[in-house]
Amino acid sequence: MLDKQTVSAYLDRISADRPRRLDADALRHLHERHVLSVPFDNLDYHRGGDIQMDERAVDKIVHQRRGGLCGEINTAFYLLLASMGFDVTLHQGRVHVPGGGTTAPYHHVVMTVAVGGTRWIADIGFGKSSRRPLLLDRDKPQTDPHGEFTTRRLDRRSVEVLRNGTPLYILYEEPVELADFHQTMWWYRTSPDSPFLQTLVCSLPLENGWVILRDDLLTVVSGEQKRTEKLADDAAVLDAYEKWFEMKLEKRPVPTPYTNDSLRFSFDSD
Repeated sequence: MLDKQTVSAYLDRISADRPRRLDADALRHLHERHVLSVPFDNLDYHRGGDIQMDERAVDKIVHQRRGGLCGEINTAFYLLLASMGFDVTLHQGRVHVPGGGTTAPYHHVVMTVAVGGTRWIADIGFGKSSRRPLLLDRDKPQTDPHGEFTTRRLDRRSVEVLRNGTPLYILYEEPVELADFHQTMWWYRTSPDSPFLQTLVCSLPLENGWVILRDDLLTVVSGEQKRTEKLADDAAVLDAYEKWFEMKLEKRPVPTPYTNDSLRFSFDSD
């Protein structure tokens, strides 16, 4: 677990207030601040960095002011919530892929949080995930700034999460450990078939929009307006990382040579 100093630094990193009570409002505040503060990116998959699912993920986010995919940012958020005293449980999921079907098990890290007898899905690591936590068992759609979300129970052990009617992933309710994901994370990091090696992307929601940097292609969505531009050179790309994501990188990340459009997951804001 995280010590008090690290928890305080984490809250500063995401510009979050320290909760007076561990209630649903506190969870909602922490979840929303995290989504709006920490980029969703796969830079280290292309740069050769290790994907850490322990306190080192917290260090990357808090002290290096970086982001990551679900294996890192959901791990870090899980450690933050647990260290603050929330009743949080780790789960694994299968992700729906373009063209139909799902991935194998343990391809998504997600968690639930029990507050006052109610269970919430907390997931800050799924591209365009919900800005706020979702009720685990609710028949009606849940309105969120990032769309209309539905948590549809498939059976006694699994719940499917949908956004605007499109299935995103299936959450399995059996508790798991972080170590259970190590083999999957190794495959994502090293296999030419890994969807995270098919495109270089960094994204972050805005209060009323979204910003996405795909290699040297910058897209900014603000309200109903959408602007896309191809950045001129390495310096412009590095400036974009610093301006939009507060990342000060010494060298421009470049994509791996793998390409297979059928393997890509959706990182878009649409």
